[in-house]
Parts: sequence; C-alpha cells; structure tokens
Amino acid sequence: MSSILYGILWILVRTISRLCFHYRVAGTVPRAGGFIVAANHASHLDIPFLGCGMRRRAWYLGRSDLFPMPGVNQLLQWLGWIPLRLGRLDRDAFSKAVSLIKEGKVVVIFPEGSRSLDGQLQSPKHGIGVIVAQTGCPVVPAYIKGTHDVLPAGAMWPRFRPVTVLIGDSLTFTLRGENGEAKQFYQEVSRTVMDRIASLGAVESPIQQSNAGIRKAE
Repeated sequence: MSSILYGILWILVRTISRLCFHYRVAGTVPRAGGFIVAANHASHLDIPFLGCGMRRRAWYLGRSDLFPMPGVNQLLQWLGWIPLRLGRLDRDAFSKAVSLIKEGKVVVIFPEGSRSLDGQLQSPKHGIGVIVAQTGCPVVPAYIKGTHDVLPAGAMWPRFRPVTVLIGDSLTFTLRGENGEAKQFYQEVSRTVMDRIASLGAVESPIQQSNAGIRKAE
C-alpha cells in the first residue's frame, strides 16, 4: 500500500515540478541493487525534487525534529522517511539504512547533515562512510540545482525558479586496514563524495572554499 501511495505522490510531484519549476533530470540511478544516493542539501524541497528524479523508490535519512506532529511523523516514516537524531551517531537510524541497502533498496543521505543557509556546500559528516563500511555499497552522487532559490531557509512560500537534478556515476570504495583506520576511511568516503557532488554542480567543494579563505587571509 505504501508503494502505491509513494507512486502516486511521485507522479504528482514530478508533474507539478515540470509545470512550475522547468524541472529536468540529467543522469539515472542504477536499476537494481542496494546503494546510497548522496546529495547536497539547501532546501526543504530537496527530498521531493530528488525523489521524483529517480525511477526507483527510495528511503530518506532526515533530521528527527523536522516533523514534530505525531500523525505526520508516522505517515512519512511509512512512506520512507528515516528519522535521524543529531548530535551523535544514531545507531537505530543507521542500522535501518544498512538493512535496507542489504535488501537491495535505495537510501538517500545528505552528507552535509543539515541545510546550507547560503546554498554553498558544507563540510560533510562521516555518517555516509559508516554506512559504506558496513555494507560495501556504491554511492551515487547527485547535485540538486535551484532549490535554494525556490525555497531558501526562512522562506514561507516557494518561488518559481528552475530546478535541475544532476545524477552522476556510481562511486565504489574498498575498506582497507583494521578498526584503527576506520576513521580515515570514513573521511575518505565523505570527502570523495562531496568533491564529486561539487563537480556535478560545477561549484566549489568545501575544501576549495576553505583553501580560498586561507588565501584571502594571507
């Protein structure tokens, strides 16, 4: 039943997106297998715009405080939202994501951890590396262009601006070493993924932004 409702919402959101936001998608996700889709995060509208750009149903890791109303909260979890408690590693949320990927499902994660207030990419968290280490799954990078212009942080109503979803080729990672090198692996995964997301959007990665800031300071 949830798959039927998800499909109806997919068609509805995609239709509205094309009519109102000149919506287009470049690239596709794999047709089979479990994997992560990792995208930038600049608006509350990122999930619906990204979701209707994929021909597969997906589950979405998102902040647990986004939907405080009990009824809405339960409905969205039924549809595929995985509430993620911030401030620490939420083992329950990550365990669910890992289980879904091992079952051959698609899980969406925003490596930055929270919305960008100015639309620029932020430094990634290590959570995506933890999931990759536990599943060995590929990561499909995606850049969502235009959602910050449509609904930036603090805005009440969306503006009619173009939105494009750019989906890249899958990235694979090989876990090396023992537990002592786990943190290095998490960092490698998160940085590589964010660099690829930046490349898709033809924007500066967080590392490039940091280096630019250092050069200005000098």
